[in-house]
Amino acid sequence: MKFIIFFLTLPIGAFGALFAVSMGSPFDYIASADPLMVIIPVAIVMALISFVFGLIFDEYSWVDRLWSILPAVYAWILTARGWPDARLILISVLITLWAARLTFNFARKGGYSGSEDYRWAIVRKFIGNEFLWQAFNFGFISGYQNALFVLFVLPVHQAYIQRGKQLGAPDIIWALLFIGLLIMETVADQQQWDFHQLKKTGRIFEKFQTHGLFRFSRHPNYFAEIMIWWMVYLFGAAVSGEWLSWNIIGAILLTLLFQGSTALTERISLGKYPEYAEYRKRTSRIIPWLPRKIA
Repeated sequence: MKFIIFFLTLPIGAFGALFAVSMGSPFDYIASADPLMVIIPVAIVMALISFVFGLIFDEYSWVDRLWSILPAVYAWILTARGWPDARLILISVLITLWAARLTFNFARKGGYSGSEDYRWAIVRKFIGNEFLWQAFNFGFISGYQNALFVLFVLPVHQAYIQRGKQLGAPDIIWALLFIGLLIMETVADQQQWDFHQLKKTGRIFEKFQTHGLFRFSRHPNYFAEIMIWWMVYLFGAAVSGEWLSWNIIGAILLTLLFQGSTALTERISLGKYPEYAEYRKRTSRIIPWLPRKIA
């Protein structure tokens, strides 16, 4: 029931935010304002709702449940205002495919049935102070990550500003690379899923995945995820001709976020499985590469 209430609260809160900003009809505001100025108040409300639900239910994966939803929603808000623009439609379709994959993978792991990311309990214990934990919840879990969703689509906003320009060879290249990375991420997720299903049945005795794509990278899905958003950045950079701009900040911050996430995940794995140290020595951390020989 709390999940139904949460997802029903989101559109109500979003329209409330637009009403407060416009002091008039939310529909009039949506129709007249720069679409980025529509997205930002919605993102603020999403952050506040996530924070409040964390406080109420003492469960902190609410933003995790929005990861695969909000970037696609924001992309389509921009596309709807620039309709019909081939580049915007192409980018939004690609992001929607990304969203569908992530939603499916998150759902089958129980993400929408009440399970919390196991790492939050470890971080909470490490912080050790409830006030500081709630500050972390407000600033990072709810605030920072919701801000990141907006930063993800800044290149899409750049394409919106430059709407009307024909698709070119760079757009086709970025789209093909995006699809290739999406396939890679899907394969990595499936290999990880199959491994854990076999592990549950006792049919394999390995403690962590080291085969398939995981032979070349300890986190191939992370690599693909990071590079997908770099492809989105390149769409905006190519159409504007500005190869270094503020639109790059989302891809940079996501890259840094995964560095921290990887460090935490591997610290946990090393604590559980001493053999993980040998796997780290021979296998690239994120960027896929040939395994190193251990003397």
